[in-house]
Amino acid sequence: MSIEKKSFGKTQDGKEILAYTLANNSGLKAEIITYGGIITRLFVPDKNGKLADIVLGYDNVQDYEKDSVYLGAIIGRYGNRIANAKFSLEGKEYKLAANNGAHNLHGGPKGFHKVVWQAQTSENNGEPSIKLSYTAADGEEGFPGKLDCTVTYTLTKNNELKIDYEAKTDKATVINMTQHSYFNLGGFNSGDILGHELTINADNYTVPDDTSIPTGEIATVLGTALDFTKPHTVGERIDKVKGGYDHNYVLNKSDKTPAFAGRAYEPKTGRIMEVYTTEPGMQFYSGNFLTSEVKGKGAVYNKNHALCLETQHYPDSPNKPQFPTTVLKPGAKYSTQTIYKFSAK
Repeated sequence: MSIEKKSFGKTQDGKEILAYTLANNSGLKAEIITYGGIITRLFVPDKNGKLADIVLGYDNVQDYEKDSVYLGAIIGRYGNRIANAKFSLEGKEYKLAANNGAHNLHGGPKGFHKVVWQAQTSENNGEPSIKLSYTAADGEEGFPGKLDCTVTYTLTKNNELKIDYEAKTDKATVINMTQHSYFNLGGFNSGDILGHELTINADNYTVPDDTSIPTGEIATVLGTALDFTKPHTVGERIDKVKGGYDHNYVLNKSDKTPAFAGRAYEPKTGRIMEVYTTEPGMQFYSGNFLTSEVKGKGAVYNKNHALCLETQHYPDSPNKPQFPTTVLKPGAKYSTQTIYKFSAK
């Protein structure tokens, strides 16, 4: 078990960015930087015990500052889309940046993925962790309320990457935080993920319109190309899904908290990643907008070279009262947990 700290360089405005490397005693190793709370590297053993870095990323701060696909970042204040970049809360309308066509995406152009977080490391019973803290000002990116947030990454003895999100506000606001790592269980530089076998514990999904905003309808995936209730490879039916997979799955409820959300398996290396979460939804994204212009760590990241499994509340919940609420009020605490558990067979 170890925790190491080093400089990761400076931002354009001169802020020093730190990189923390956490390692447990079972082969899991994660590098996290204070810029965007980004997971830059995640080393996981395969069926033969061979380690590989399984997340897409860059080598320097400058590339992360220019990044437009959210590689490895903490997403907030609101993950996914808010329709027409506005919502109303307690009788007042709030206007946001339209950074995805007419809509707001992932908290806006200067969301939590583009800020510098404060870091504090600790170790508990052989499990290293890093707690990142950030305070978003009232009105930042158009959202109401001064929001005090923490995100804690922990590597457990069971080869889990555990992520705990917490926040409190001084004014009613909306919040939907997530983590935007791009996973390739063959290794970040091993090509496409179309051969990954995927299971998602969801019988339903939120039906999107042509701009990826939910219509409000919740429909079954059963018998469609979106059905991963039993394992299918990502590439098996992707040509039947216009544009590829980029859908919010309505997770099947469970008495267990956090509950099983999904599993990815890469047959060549035998690596398995299971996802558990307290959240009601999970976005499966098949890396449709990666292009050869996205390069990092000596690799070129093309379309479908990674997948994202982003645990979350549903997109556009602030404008869809029938969806589980994302409203946070003063005196209440936002608290969610997601676990990525790694093994091999």
